[in-house]
Amino acid sequence: MNGPDRRHRRLLGLPLLATALLAGACTADRGDQGQGATTAPTSVPTTAATPSASPTTGGTDTAVTIPKSAFVDLPPELRKSTPRSMQVADALPKLCAEEFATGGRSTAAAAMMSTYKTPEDPPENVPFGTLNQTVFAFAGTDAADYLRRVREAVESCRSFPDAGNTVTVRSRPLADTGDEGLLVTLTRPATNIDGSPREGTATSQITVVRVADGVTVVHDQGWEASSNNPDFADDFADAAVRGLKSWQT
Repeated sequence: MNGPDRRHRRLLGLPLLATALLAGACTADRGDQGQGATTAPTSVPTTAATPSASPTTGGTDTAVTIPKSAFVDLPPELRKSTPRSMQVADALPKLCAEEFATGGRSTAAAAMMSTYKTPEDPPENVPFGTLNQTVFAFAGTDAADYLRRVREAVESCRSFPDAGNTVTVRSRPLADTGDEGLLVTLTRPATNIDGSPREGTATSQITVVRVADGVTVVHDQGWEASSNNPDFADDFADAAVRGLKSWQT
């Protein structure tokens, strides 16, 4: 982590994350026009408060609604900022290519970003990390097909260059997480905010979870070149499952 105040923090343990049923919903259609590992997804117009997407033309005339409750919502002791919408193309991580794009197969897509802290952080501290989350809706077997394509794309990307450094990629299945899940860990040489090298490594993690016809991609990154805390991965995954279940069941 960057800076003495971050290095010497002691995490007190993550309380059970809750997915709140927030008022309102977002009506969204095909919001990701990416082509898997070959073509970048088209940006989705969003407002400052509500995720949205442009009308679909791919197989259904019925608009699909992704409610805000489908997203991870942190309890007050972990929430640093109010979640805000962002463009799907900006939320989806990019490794060797566009591994997490849907190739235009989703019927809806929306994305939100939030910052989080640890329970012991004083209010004046910077955030501990950020969560960039995308939620997709699919039809038929497309959700399961998407997970299969993501697994194959990630397995073929063992490392990639980024800002002059080599980032290594490791993935593993998440057992008993929704209908199926995948955890991707990215490890890179640690750097300071200005990009200068420092001792050690830093990580970020990507959690992909499917529940029925919904899929979420949660990208957990440390704040300003610092490392995320891998101990949070299971808690974020559980919260993502609860969000999808509140919408899909």
